[in-house]
Amino acid sequence: MNRNLFGANTSNARQFGMIFTLVAIILYFQIRTDGLTLTSGNLIALTQQYAYISILSIGMLMVIVAGHIDLSVGSVAAFTGIVVAKAITEQHVPWPLGILLGLLVGALIGAWQGFWVAYIGIPAFIVTLAGMMLFRGGNQYIGNADTVPVPEGFRSIGAGYLPEVGPDTGYNNPTLLLGLLAALAVTWREIHARRVRRLMEGAEPVPLWISVLRIAVMVGVIVFATLRFAGGRVGTSFPISGIILAVLVVAYSFYTRNTSGGRHIYAVGGNSRAAELSGVQLRRVNFLVMMNMSILAALAGMIFVARSAASGPQDGLSWELDAIAAVFIGGAAVSGGLGTVSGSIVGGLVMAVLNNGLQLTGTGSDMVQIIKGLFLLGAVALDVYNKSQGRFSVLGSLMRRGPTRAPDVASPERERATI
Repeated sequence: MNRNLFGANTSNARQFGMIFTLVAIILYFQIRTDGLTLTSGNLIALTQQYAYISILSIGMLMVIVAGHIDLSVGSVAAFTGIVVAKAITEQHVPWPLGILLGLLVGALIGAWQGFWVAYIGIPAFIVTLAGMMLFRGGNQYIGNADTVPVPEGFRSIGAGYLPEVGPDTGYNNPTLLLGLLAALAVTWREIHARRVRRLMEGAEPVPLWISVLRIAVMVGVIVFATLRFAGGRVGTSFPISGIILAVLVVAYSFYTRNTSGGRHIYAVGGNSRAAELSGVQLRRVNFLVMMNMSILAALAGMIFVARSAASGPQDGLSWELDAIAAVFIGGAAVSGGLGTVSGSIVGGLVMAVLNNGLQLTGTGSDMVQIIKGLFLLGAVALDVYNKSQGRFSVLGSLMRRGPTRAPDVASPERERATI
């Protein structure tokens, strides 16, 4: 039953251990806060406050899977934020062009850091440590260590919501439609997975009741969340930053799981030498993952500035640590070659709900940091211990995943077939 219900034929079920942890944390704080955790206002605020960290965790996952680390993402986000804010307010650049400018700045920074990592051979840890100092200083130099406001239109990407359209139903209609589409997508995916397994030679679909249970649980969660987001106070609904995050999750999940480029990243992180012998272009892969990370950092920085209504010298502090924590809690391996986008998002949600719940209960900021650090260390240590004792392990179950497994050095023919 464990294999059928949480087996390898649905990608989001691979992180069920962390999902159970997330549910437990939500229920705990729901009781501790007398029901405040799952109110419409708190869920909407939670999405807006932590969307940028989840965006960073997507890029950080690819960097870590490839066997690197990026310590500069907070500084890159802050640098991009001040450049875009200055361009819009002082140079009168239209804010849509300002967003494109920010993405271009991120791409150039990523190309700069990717060049040193991929073509010069300097470890990413050193390159991005230098970048952290370089772009933090650049933020303070360009902004004169001052706060620069941004116009109303630009704020919509960080503080905006789906508009109110259609008849008065008592809910936000676009949010209801979004929830309906999500429920249909989940249902179609499960049906499609059963059809594919039925057509595969020697493969049998899971029992029908398992599929029905999966659909019922996921659709139930979607319906609950949809009504919460759509039923908030007038003028609020599902945040635009949440839409951006959802699009990125879908796109990057497809890329990492269903394209040769995505599989090459896992191959490089699992065994770079074997991947190179199989025809993978190591320099190209390393260059692209570093550039992609900086582009997503630039986007996260602009979303944060838009929500804050201004860019300041303290933006981006410790963001890289939150992103790295989300990736590791979500099941990524320190040595590379292992991890998923959905797992990183779950890890980010765990940290976000933990942080939000502690704030709602009046816990001081010092204790919040201590508890988050202990939670991260404990979660990973417990999983490593269970794996060493031959017990159930989230990391161990993830390592049994077929398509994202790193190439086996002892089997070059298998490597070529996989890649």
